[in-house]
Amino acid sequence: MNSGLQRYTWRTFAREITLVLGGLAWLSPLYLLVLTSVKPDSQIFSSPTSLPTSLAVGNYSEAWNAADLGHALFNSLVITGGSVALLIAVGSLCAYTIARRPGRWSGLLYLLFVVGIIVPFQLGLIPLYSVMRSLGLVGSYVGIILLYGGLWIPMAVFLYTGFIRAMPKEYEEAALIDGATPFRTFWRVIFPQLRPVTVTVATLCGILVWNDFFTPLVFLSGTDKTPLPLAIYEFVGSVATRWNLVFAGILVALLPVLVLFVLAQRQLMHSFSGGIKS
Repeated sequence: MNSGLQRYTWRTFAREITLVLGGLAWLSPLYLLVLTSVKPDSQIFSSPTSLPTSLAVGNYSEAWNAADLGHALFNSLVITGGSVALLIAVGSLCAYTIARRPGRWSGLLYLLFVVGIIVPFQLGLIPLYSVMRSLGLVGSYVGIILLYGGLWIPMAVFLYTGFIRAMPKEYEEAALIDGATPFRTFWRVIFPQLRPVTVTVATLCGILVWNDFFTPLVFLSGTDKTPLPLAIYEFVGSVATRWNLVFAGILVALLPVLVLFVLAQRQLMHSFSGGIKS
């Protein structure tokens, strides 16, 4: 009993205090976001950090209608869902080929994907915009989904390749011996085993696409395909002094990401811990 008490040192206490303070600092913006979103106009600046005397839950419906968040939410779901589906399908196939066909060319291809993670796409933004405009893809769902697929396919391939390399080959070899084609072997044998890394790819890339502001600003601005970040940006300009409505709109855009992370956190931790052990 005494030895157990002696293990709790000042260093442990300082570490716990640091973690608590760090957690509070991380939660404080979310606290202010939720707090301001339910405050009446008169209490926003008079008492910014205190609890409201009355809850103005009507801010959410007002922001929803004024900013047309329903249409923007639909656009975000279509763009994010299409992009993630494309990334999973193409990224897993590319990674399977790289991981199961080792050689100079596959190594070079993998290196190019890794470089694609590092190099910012803004370097080629002007020619990229010109090509997409000439193909009639600017301002369309197909264009922005293909663009996001190209932007984040390096990350998807990187994550899938490391996971597939750590997998045993016995199941797919047995399927090939039984006469299955490589394509059928991948989708029936390999892909179901990729669930942890698929959840990781879907979550990380989905959050990146969902929260992206710059790409829709360039390729979707002025159209009816604007996602939530761009819709909220345009909404801020129309109600610049009503920050409770702005914060309500931001919280609406943030909630799907929070729900996705809560649902996928177990798979994410499993995938990351498995990658570290590998």
